[in-house]
Amino acid sequence: MSTDAPQRPMEDALARLATVIESRLPAHGGDPEKSYVARLLHRGPDAFLKKIGEEATEVVMAAKDADHGGERMKIVNEVADLWFHSMVALAHYGFSPRDVVAELERREGTSGIEEKALRKAKDREASND
Repeated sequence: MSTDAPQRPMEDALARLATVIESRLPAHGGDPEKSYVARLLHRGPDAFLKKIGEEATEVVMAAKDADHGGERMKIVNEVADLWFHSMVALAHYGFSPRDVVAELERREGTSGIEEKALRKAKDREASND
Protein backbone atom coordinates (compact mmCIF):
# COMPACT_ATOMS: atom_id res chain seq x y z
CA MET A 1 0.00 0.00 0.00
CA SER A 2 2.55 2.65 1.03
CA THR A 3 5.87 3.39 -0.62
CA ASP A 4 9.15 4.81 0.60
CA ALA A 5 8.90 7.76 -1.80
CA PRO A 6 8.49 11.14 -0.06
CA GLN A 7 5.01 12.57 -0.20
CA ARG A 8 4.25 15.81 -1.98
CA PRO A 9 2.21 18.58 -0.26
CA MET A 10 -1.08 17.60 -1.94
CA GLU A 11 -0.55 14.00 -0.88
CA ASP A 12 0.22 15.20 2.65
CA ALA A 13 -3.19 16.90 2.86
CA LEU A 14 -4.94 13.82 1.49
CA ALA A 15 -2.98 11.56 3.87
CA ARG A 16 -3.97 13.71 6.87
CA LEU A 17 -7.62 13.62 5.86
CA ALA A 18 -7.41 9.86 5.24
CA THR A 19 -6.01 9.39 8.75
CA VAL A 20 -8.96 11.27 10.24
CA ILE A 21 -11.46 9.30 8.14
CA GLU A 22 -9.81 6.00 9.10
CA SER A 23 -10.05 6.95 12.77
CA ARG A 24 -13.83 7.17 12.31
CA LEU A 25 -14.16 3.58 11.10
CA PRO A 26 -16.35 1.45 13.40
CA ALA A 27 -13.37 -0.86 13.99
CA HIS A 28 -11.44 2.12 15.35
CA GLY A 29 -14.22 3.30 17.64
CA GLY A 30 -15.82 5.91 15.38
CA ASP A 31 -18.87 7.29 17.19
CA PRO A 32 -21.86 7.93 14.89
CA GLU A 33 -23.30 10.31 17.49
CA LYS A 34 -20.24 12.59 17.29
CA SER A 35 -18.97 12.28 13.72
CA TYR A 36 -20.55 12.67 10.29
CA VAL A 37 -18.00 10.24 8.81
CA ALA A 38 -18.62 7.67 11.55
CA ARG A 39 -22.36 8.03 10.91
CA LEU A 40 -21.90 7.39 7.18
CA LEU A 41 -19.66 4.40 7.85
CA HIS A 42 -22.02 3.05 10.51
CA ARG A 43 -24.94 3.23 8.06
CA GLY A 44 -22.94 1.15 5.57
CA PRO A 45 -22.00 1.36 1.91
CA ASP A 46 -25.43 2.42 0.68
CA ALA A 47 -25.13 5.68 2.65
CA PHE A 48 -21.73 6.78 1.41
CA LEU A 49 -22.21 5.41 -2.11
CA LYS A 50 -25.41 7.45 -2.39
CA LYS A 51 -23.44 10.53 -1.30
CA ILE A 52 -20.80 9.83 -3.97
CA GLY A 53 -23.54 9.72 -6.61
CA GLU A 54 -25.08 12.95 -5.33
CA GLU A 55 -21.74 14.73 -5.24
CA ALA A 56 -20.80 13.53 -8.74
CA THR A 57 -24.09 14.95 -10.01
CA GLU A 58 -23.39 18.24 -8.23
CA VAL A 59 -19.96 18.44 -9.92
CA VAL A 60 -21.64 18.05 -13.30
CA MET A 61 -24.28 20.67 -12.45
CA ALA A 62 -21.65 23.14 -11.19
CA ALA A 63 -19.61 22.70 -14.37
CA LYS A 64 -22.68 23.18 -16.56
CA ASP A 65 -23.61 26.30 -14.56
CA ALA A 66 -20.05 27.64 -14.95
CA ASP A 67 -20.39 27.23 -18.71
CA HIS A 68 -23.33 29.62 -18.52
CA GLY A 69 -21.88 32.29 -16.25
CA GLY A 70 -22.26 30.53 -12.92
CA GLU A 71 -19.69 30.68 -10.12
CA ARG A 72 -16.67 28.67 -11.32
CA MET A 73 -15.35 28.10 -7.79
CA LYS A 74 -18.42 25.96 -7.12
CA ILE A 75 -16.79 23.28 -9.30
CA VAL A 76 -13.86 23.10 -6.87
CA ASN A 77 -16.20 23.00 -3.87
CA GLU A 78 -18.23 20.16 -5.34
CA VAL A 79 -15.15 18.18 -6.41
CA ALA A 80 -13.85 18.54 -2.84
CA ASP A 81 -17.13 17.02 -1.60
CA LEU A 82 -16.84 14.22 -4.18
CA TRP A 83 -13.23 13.47 -3.22
CA PHE A 84 -14.12 13.51 0.48
CA HIS A 85 -16.95 11.01 0.11
CA SER A 86 -14.82 8.88 -2.22
CA MET A 87 -12.17 8.81 0.50
CA VAL A 88 -14.79 7.54 2.95
CA ALA A 89 -15.45 4.68 0.51
CA LEU A 90 -11.73 4.02 0.12
CA ALA A 91 -11.33 3.76 3.91
CA HIS A 92 -14.30 1.43 4.21
CA TYR A 93 -12.76 -0.92 1.64
CA GLY A 94 -9.27 -0.72 3.17
CA PHE A 95 -7.64 1.64 0.69
CA SER A 96 -6.07 5.08 0.93
CA PRO A 97 -5.48 8.01 -1.41
CA ARG A 98 -1.93 6.68 -1.82
CA ASP A 99 -3.39 3.59 -3.53
CA VAL A 100 -5.21 5.82 -6.02
CA VAL A 101 -2.08 7.91 -6.63
CA ALA A 102 -0.08 4.71 -7.19
CA GLU A 103 -2.63 3.59 -9.79
CA LEU A 104 -2.48 6.98 -11.53
CA GLU A 105 1.31 6.78 -11.53
CA ARG A 106 1.09 3.28 -13.00
CA ARG A 107 -1.06 4.65 -15.81
CA GLU A 108 1.19 7.67 -16.41
CA GLY A 109 2.42 7.76 -19.97
CA THR A 110 -0.17 5.23 -21.12
CA SER A 111 -2.68 6.31 -23.70
CA GLY A 112 -6.17 6.42 -22.24
CA ILE A 113 -7.42 4.69 -25.37
CA GLU A 114 -4.86 1.90 -24.96
CA GLU A 115 -5.62 1.60 -21.23
CA LYS A 116 -9.36 1.22 -21.89
CA ALA A 117 -8.77 -1.34 -24.66
CA LEU A 118 -6.49 -3.35 -22.36
CA ARG A 119 -9.08 -3.34 -19.58
CA LYS A 120 -11.79 -4.50 -22.01
CA ALA A 121 -9.56 -7.33 -23.25
CA LYS A 122 -8.84 -8.43 -19.66
CA ASP A 123 -12.57 -8.32 -18.84
CA ARG A 124 -13.34 -10.48 -21.92
CA GLU A 125 -10.68 -12.99 -20.89
CA ALA A 126 -12.05 -13.16 -17.35
CA SER A 127 -15.62 -13.72 -18.57
CA ASN A 128 -14.45 -16.55 -20.88
CA ASP A 129 -12.77 -18.45 -18.03
